[in-house]
Amino acid sequence: MSKGTLFDKVWDLHTVGTLPSGQTQLLIGLHLIHEVTSPQAFAMLRERGLKVLFPERTVATVDHIVPTTNQARPFVDALAEEMMQALEHNCKENGITFHNIGSGNQGIVHVIAPEQGLTQPGMTIACGDSHTSTHGAFGAIAFGIGTSQVRDVLASQTLALSKLKVRKIEVNGTLKPGVYAKDVILHIIRTLGVKGGVGYAYEYAGTTFEQMNMEERMTVCNMSIEGGARCGYINPDQVTYEYLKGRDFAPKGADWDKAVAWWESIKSDADAEYDDVVVFDAADISPTVTWGITPGQGIGVNQFVPSAEQLPEEDRQIAEEAYVYMDLAPGQPILGTKVDVCFIGSCTNGRISDLREAAKIAKGRQVAEGVKAFVVPGSERVKQQAEAEGLDKIFQAAGFEWREPGCSMCLAMNPDKLQGRQLSACSSNRNFKGRQGSASGRTLLMSPAMVAAAAVKGEVFDVRELL
Repeated sequence: MSKGTLFDKVWDLHTVGTLPSGQTQLLIGLHLIHEVTSPQAFAMLRERGLKVLFPERTVATVDHIVPTTNQARPFVDALAEEMMQALEHNCKENGITFHNIGSGNQGIVHVIAPEQGLTQPGMTIACGDSHTSTHGAFGAIAFGIGTSQVRDVLASQTLALSKLKVRKIEVNGTLKPGVYAKDVILHIIRTLGVKGGVGYAYEYAGTTFEQMNMEERMTVCNMSIEGGARCGYINPDQVTYEYLKGRDFAPKGADWDKAVAWWESIKSDADAEYDDVVVFDAADISPTVTWGITPGQGIGVNQFVPSAEQLPEEDRQIAEEAYVYMDLAPGQPILGTKVDVCFIGSCTNGRISDLREAAKIAKGRQVAEGVKAFVVPGSERVKQQAEAEGLDKIFQAAGFEWREPGCSMCLAMNPDKLQGRQLSACSSNRNFKGRQGSASGRTLLMSPAMVAAAAVKGEVFDVRELL
């Protein structure tokens, strides 16, 4: 095994050849598909008379367009029903495993692959969804791709990619109570910027990540893309192996021991060379809230909206745009900002541990008057587990709605949308203009526990005061 970073080792092992463009032709071990970016890709294959080369390496689910209230077919939304039928047809025609609604395995694509043990260290993974970087939490190299690349992977099981540089992001120390993985990644993006990672893979290292469970690591890797990085990963360790052991697609028996030995060998070497290294101290991270229109426009919950002069020159124009769109003024505290809608869910924060943390805050409290609050589990398995633990009852008693699994209001390609100028406290990953279904709707990103705190207080609130 060559010396170097995990990224270099996995890249080299999956290199099929170098293309005339200078790009690498990279073998993709696992291809995840859903209903939004796959129909056109399958249509392109048909036009060329091509078949799916390795259907057994492709797994499908439905997540973006599924309603989280009434899931009866046909869907009320005709376009959603059309996309659903296309996926059902394409999977059947090509012999692709499809985790449909009611199968017990349906859910957000980046939630179901890890929970089934499909995602494993040392893999290359692709999906027509920007948050595919989530799978890097396992020590996989995972890329979000566009529709024409979905076609390429279906047809050839390979991708044409330029090799990335590797930046090591080290965070050391223990997070204070009320500070979560979501705060860590928002803090990193706020510091390095939304374009800071362009051309890079991010390797997250240090004692803070070592102490995180797999679901927390997934939250961090999920938002690598928001910092401009093409992928983000964490070297596999005992935490990774304990999470994977016994899952549906994890190796069994003697194969397990062989797999762990191999996974250990692909970790970044102690003397690996990086293109850049950035170090953070966990003690400097507080509950973080975005105030603007990019995930990089974040501040600590007790801080004030920055003035343009306080920001780097290249960030000033978008700050001016954000003040107007968000209706927030420089120097204003983010604490106490009134909220209309509180959404807990998404591929960033819709896993069981996220729901447990939010339920701790909701328990024995009531959603504030005039606030709509709802919880959307990331998958059918997450929903089942949450209900077995009674979390649904806690949320419902507090006045939250308990929904069916799906992407919900993260992208709002379903009935869950903001109305008009509503302001949302949201546990997802993007706060762009119009992101949550209303052209003038506003989004504040924060951890699930912080969203729960906002729901019961009716405004942005410091969750540490409720713990």
